[in-house]
Amino acid sequence: QVQLVESGGGLVQTGGSLRLSCAASGRIYSSTFMAWFRQAPGKEREFVAGIRWGVGNTYYADSVKGRFTISRVSAENSVYLQMNSLKVEDTATYYCGGDRGGYSRMSSTFDFWGQGTQVTVSS
Repeated sequence: QVQLVESGGGLVQTGGSLRLSCAASGRIYSSTFMAWFRQAPGKEREFVAGIRWGVGNTYYADSVKGRFTISRVSAENSVYLQMNSLKVEDTATYYCGGDRGGYSRMSSTFDFWGQGTQVTVSS
């Protein structure tokens, strides 16, 4: 059983940066796809960025490409999301999740989630 704990959210002005962390307890297999999703009030949870745990291939939503960077440190059992040039529309609760079945951009296929961390970008 993998448990995830996110941290690093907060309040930042437009154009600022934040780095989110996701610490995992339990073994993450190389076939697992780890990803960050976000959910704003009244909206569905949406894919932000993901990484194949074993090989490290990364994937991004068009809305964050070039601004956000996902990475993982296997030895630390952790996933990170570096967010630069933040916009008001990036405001949401950010969730870290894992899909044992591999690459997916659908939250319904993910097997385990963290509790979320709030990111608020002010103008």
